[in-house]
Amino acid sequence: MSTDENRNEHEELNEALEAAKEEAQAAEGEAGDNETSEVEALQAQVQEFQEQILRSQAEMQNVRRRAEIDVEKAHKFALEKFVKELLPVADSLEKAVESTEGHDESGELVASIREGVEMTLSLFMSSLKKFNVEQINPVGEPFDPQHHEAMSMVPAPDAEPNSVVAVVQKGYLLNGRVVRPAMVVVAKAEDAPKIDEQA
Repeated sequence: MSTDENRNEHEELNEALEAAKEEAQAAEGEAGDNETSEVEALQAQVQEFQEQILRSQAEMQNVRRRAEIDVEKAHKFALEKFVKELLPVADSLEKAVESTEGHDESGELVASIREGVEMTLSLFMSSLKKFNVEQINPVGEPFDPQHHEAMSMVPAPDAEPNSVVAVVQKGYLLNGRVVRPAMVVVAKAEDAPKIDEQA
């Protein structure tokens, strides 16, 4: 063989080797790219799972807090229906005491009945207080729509406008929550415009 042919063969072999090296590098680069993209996908998945765990932990804390509040309210206001049923008894006892007022001359029988009813009413009210039931008797106080129900407005020159002049029926609170609003008569301002009450 001639030296020119040897050179040509040698060059062809070098070119083939270089081509093989390039192919191998390209294959390694693709494998490296695939591994990099898999790692990035797995990292994104891990981050998504961490966010889901944080969200579920926050939701569990909210559920726990809501449950604690519901249990607390259930303990505080479990007696509400029972108290509502007892309020007419308190009203009746108060009416019985009021009906005997001014009948002092009627004799010992009326006086002893009155005394017995007053003692029963006092015992009943102290029993209600033990369970955080408070009476609302707002005579002279400013009208509060949260605790009072206005039955009518009357001119009262001696009283402040929008203050309670008389209580038709006392109200009650259970742990600060209104069980029954007080039914009241409210003082009307003297220069207030006339309201059509029949509307």
